[in-house]
Amino acid sequence: MFAKFLIPGAVTGLLLSAAVGIAPAAAQDPALTSDSSFIRMAGSLGLLQQKLGKLAQQRGTSDVVKDFGKEMDAGYSKANEELATAAKVAAFPKPILLREHKQQFDNFYRKNGSSFDKDYMGQTVKYQDEEVRLYEQQAKGGRVASLKKLASDRLPTIQQQFTEAKQAAGTVGADVTASTADAKPGT
Repeated sequence: MFAKFLIPGAVTGLLLSAAVGIAPAAAQDPALTSDSSFIRMAGSLGLLQQKLGKLAQQRGTSDVVKDFGKEMDAGYSKANEELATAAKVAAFPKPILLREHKQQFDNFYRKNGSSFDKDYMGQTVKYQDEEVRLYEQQAKGGRVASLKKLASDRLPTIQQQFTEAKQAAGTVGADVTASTADAKPGT
């Protein structure tokens, strides 16, 4: 008798939820949204950094920029694979290059000479600063354990790249303003 009422009620509930378009759990849970935001932004920045690293090897005029670009290409190639694997394991979509980052790459693609070197290094410092903050937030507040561990493990490398980017930027005369990461104790 109980099943007689339970089955039609369950079917009705499923039909109603499909009709009104119940949001997926990830959209309802702020923790999952935070983790997915991390994958989305860190993934796109990583893809951008790798593409710009390749471009720096081709278009850079300074050996410092070319060498830095080579390091970025190699480092982000591995990091992007790790992030894509972590995203898959955590049931998030594979990272893609966001429109804003595609536009930024397109802007660099049109540059040449010493202006490329200065702009590339100056912008890379800003990207690295943003990445340091993203990875710090994920390492401290991430909800998906595998993503939190990935962020913690990768953070020292990103901080080192940030330091190297600032040094290289100074070498080519790039305008690098004080970043928020510089103001934080311990970075």
